[in-house]
Amino acid sequence: MYYRLEEIYAIGIGPSSSHTMGPMRAAKRYVENLVEKKLLDKVKSIRVDLYGSLALTGIGHGTLNAVIYGLMGFEAEDVDTEKPYYSSIERDKMLHLAQKKPIEFDIEKDMILNKDIFLQEHSNGVKFCAFDDEQKVIFEETYFSIGGGTVVRQDEFSNKKEQIRYNIPHQFETCTELQEICKKYNMDFSDVVLQNEVCLKPEKEVFAYLEKIYKVMNSAIERGMKKHGTLPGGLEVRRRAPEIYDRLKERFLDNKQDGLEVIDWINLWGFAGAEENATGGRVVTAPTMGSAGILPAVMRYFEKFGSRTSPVDVKNGIIKFLTTAAAICSLYRSNASISGAEVGCQGEVGVACSMAAGGLVAAMGGTNQQVEQAAEIAMEHNLGLTCDPINGLVQVPCIERNAMGAVKAINAARLAMRGKEKKIVSLDNVIKTMYATGRDMSNRYKETSLGGLAVNIIDC
Repeated sequence: MYYRLEEIYAIGIGPSSSHTMGPMRAAKRYVENLVEKKLLDKVKSIRVDLYGSLALTGIGHGTLNAVIYGLMGFEAEDVDTEKPYYSSIERDKMLHLAQKKPIEFDIEKDMILNKDIFLQEHSNGVKFCAFDDEQKVIFEETYFSIGGGTVVRQDEFSNKKEQIRYNIPHQFETCTELQEICKKYNMDFSDVVLQNEVCLKPEKEVFAYLEKIYKVMNSAIERGMKKHGTLPGGLEVRRRAPEIYDRLKERFLDNKQDGLEVIDWINLWGFAGAEENATGGRVVTAPTMGSAGILPAVMRYFEKFGSRTSPVDVKNGIIKFLTTAAAICSLYRSNASISGAEVGCQGEVGVACSMAAGGLVAAMGGTNQQVEQAAEIAMEHNLGLTCDPINGLVQVPCIERNAMGAVKAINAARLAMRGKEKKIVSLDNVIKTMYATGRDMSNRYKETSLGGLAVNIIDC
C-alpha cells in the first residue's frame, strides 16, 4: 500500500522515532481526546504505563521526556529542547495537561516501566489512564508505536493497514506491482510517488515539503559537523564528526591526496546526522530517527561527488532521490516493518540503507531495474542485523551503523549500476526474508538492550 511522504519523512526530535516521537504523538493524541470529550476539567491525575521495549529502553531513548511533551500538548517541531520541562516537573511534581490544566504528577510514581510485559499487538505499547477526584478511571487508551513515529490505538491495530489507504492513481503492494505500473505508463518510481502526492495536496505544497525535509536533513549535518563535546546519557561518547571534519579540512588545505578520502566524507556526514539525533536534536525520520543519518549522508555524497557524472541535475536528482526512497520505504512498511523493536536494526539501518541505495541510483539516472537491484543488494547485506543499543542509548553501535550504512548504500548503488547480470533475488523476496528473519529473532536483540553488545561490554 502507499505511504505518504509525511508518513515516511517526519520532522521530529531525537533520539528515536518509535521510542521518542511515537510516544509523544500518542500522549498528545490522548490529551486531545480528553479535551474533545470535555473531560479535561475532571482530571485529577494521570498514570502512564510503558510496556516491553518502551519500558526496557525508554530512559535511554528519551521516552519519558517525550511522553511529558505530548501530555503538555506539544508538537515535535514546536518543542524548545533547551527548556527544562522535564526537570521542572520532576522538581515541582506538577504538569500542565494540554498547557491548560495543572495536575499533580510524580514521574517516579505515575510513569510505570513494565519491563516484563509485552502486549500482544506490538513490543512498543503505552497506556494512558486519567482519574477523577475519587480516583475513579474516567478515560483510558492504549497505543502502539509501530515505527517511524507512527502510532496506532489498540482498537485500530487490527485495521492499521486500512487506516492509511488513500484515493490515489497508483496503489501498489509489491515491487513487482510498482515495476508493472512504471512499465505500463512509461514512468519511474519517482513519477509514481509524485503523481500520487499531487492527488493528495497541491503540487506546490508537495515540492515545498520535499524542500523542507531536505533542508532539515542538511541542517542536522551542518550542526553535527561543528558541535564538539560529549553525548548525554552516561557512556561518555565523544562527538567524532567535528574531529573528522577538522582533519579533512587540514588535508584539503595541505593538498594531500587520498584515494579513499571520499569514504571519510561519507563517514563524516553519517556521524554528524546520527550524533545530532543522539543529542535529541531536530532530524527527519528516514525511515526512523535511529537511522536518520544515512539518507542525508548519501544525498550529500550525490551532491558533492556523484552528480559530477550524473545526467540529472542536482535539484532534480534530490527530488528523484527522496521520492524513489519513499516508494521503497512503502514496500517495507507494507510487507515487513521499520521498527527495531519488531524486527531488529535490519528494519531501521537496513531499510534506510536500502532506501538510500535505490534513491542514489535514481538520482544518478539509473533504470527502474537498477533501482530495485540496488535496494535489494543493500538489504541483502543487512539481513539479521540486531538492535542492541548499550544502556538503551541511540549511540553505540547506532552512530557508527549510520556511517557504515551510508557507505554500504553507495556501494550497493554502484554494484547495481555497473553490473549487467540479472539478479537472482528480487526486492520483494528480500523484504519477505527480512520480515521472516525479524520474526525469528529473539526479543533480546530487538531494542530491549537484553542481548548482544548491550550486555557484552567489558570494562577495561
